[in-house]
Amino acid sequence: MIFRASSLKRVSLNLLPFSDAVSDELPLGQLLRLSLFQISVGMAAVMLLGTLNRVMIVELGIGAMLVAAMIAIPVLVAPFRALVGHKSDNYKSAIGWKRIPYLWFGTMWQFGGLAIMPMALLVLSGDRTLDMPWAGYVGAALAFLLTGLGMHMTQTAGLALAADRASDETRPRVVALLYVMNLVGMAFAAIIIGALLRDYSALRLVQVIQGTAVVTLLLNLTALWKQEKVQPMTKAQRAEASPTFRDAWTDLAKGGDAGRLLVVAFLGTMAFNMQDVLLEPYGGEILGLSVSATTLLTAMWAFGALLGFGLAARWLAAGMDPYRMAARGILAGVLAFCAVIFSHPVGSPVLFYLGAGLIGFGGGLFGISTLTAAMTMPAIGNAGRGLALGAWGAAQATGAGLSIFIGGTIRDLVNHAAGNGTLGEALATPATGYSVVYHTEIGLLFITLIVLGPLVRLRPMTSGTSAKLGLADFPT
Repeated sequence: MIFRASSLKRVSLNLLPFSDAVSDELPLGQLLRLSLFQISVGMAAVMLLGTLNRVMIVELGIGAMLVAAMIAIPVLVAPFRALVGHKSDNYKSAIGWKRIPYLWFGTMWQFGGLAIMPMALLVLSGDRTLDMPWAGYVGAALAFLLTGLGMHMTQTAGLALAADRASDETRPRVVALLYVMNLVGMAFAAIIIGALLRDYSALRLVQVIQGTAVVTLLLNLTALWKQEKVQPMTKAQRAEASPTFRDAWTDLAKGGDAGRLLVVAFLGTMAFNMQDVLLEPYGGEILGLSVSATTLLTAMWAFGALLGFGLAARWLAAGMDPYRMAARGILAGVLAFCAVIFSHPVGSPVLFYLGAGLIGFGGGLFGISTLTAAMTMPAIGNAGRGLALGAWGAAQATGAGLSIFIGGTIRDLVNHAAGNGTLGEALATPATGYSVVYHTEIGLLFITLIVLGPLVRLRPMTSGTSAKLGLADFPT
């Protein structure tokens, strides 16, 4: 039997994961190239929240409180994403670009922050010639601020550009690809940066961080190249008054689902991320697991997230609404934290690993559901898609940052009170602080479910195809 070349090409594309995210407006090559900005954002996230966290405290000897303050800076500027999204919706230029300028300047800020960061950290740690201690604080704060602003601007403009170019049918599937590429960037960055910094030295720190800056620049330039059409604007069009941010935000809030979606994203992200810095210490301190054993938690989390992607493909292909899928993720999170809590009384590391996997499953399912809902939200009045995505990103990033700080604080305060005997003899154990955090997360998940309820009730399940995620071929 003789196959035509076009038939062979169609068969080969159908075998690729995310091939059904392709449309005439956004071909496969351009889609994969555009998704590279998510890899650079994932790299920066690993650098700020993982690698530098340890290096600053252990190798550089910087106080933990000061490190926490520096890491919190990118979180504090997260609400800036909503304004970036609004500005990119209404940006006027002679050549008609809206998203590319914000992708470019976001890249420059991210690159600049990473470029100056290693020297600033070395000065902050006391390695300086001139006796000017304030220079280290100013330099480090500026480096983290620039990197955080660049990450938020790049991701908001990039997601908005992808949503603009995707068709209504493929837009949710494009969300899936971008979400996975962010995880891929984080995974590869963690492995490579960890290996490069195994033999630590000040020179190696400078090389690794500035090398990350260069890779960020190359990835983002490749991602944005020829992604937005040139549509020249007349002087009259450029002179037209743009809607104010207040008017656009009012229109977004009037949309009904938008405001509630932001609250859901904020509360749910807080609930799933409060344990981020506590799971491994819990396994080591409470369950007596070794360092190598606790490192498997990341693998379990990743496996759970991938399983969530596979099930999301089936559910959305069957026409399930993203809000219903988010509810299932929340319920999975409740089971996950129950498993983690009971792993200590029954002395079962297997139950603990199961809980870690369910956290990845529920958190991934919840995150991709809310992002799909934001990315497919129609424009309302002056509120464009960029504003909706920026607001979602601001809610998600702020919730993640606050939850990590609150979780660590609750654990320390409760364990201090338990150690002093304030809570009674029965609770005078190190496990008490962890347990309170996990119970708090369960409570937040139920609150999130209550807030989500009206959205699910008002959106019955349909058999339409607009919600397809297109992950049927993705390995689970």
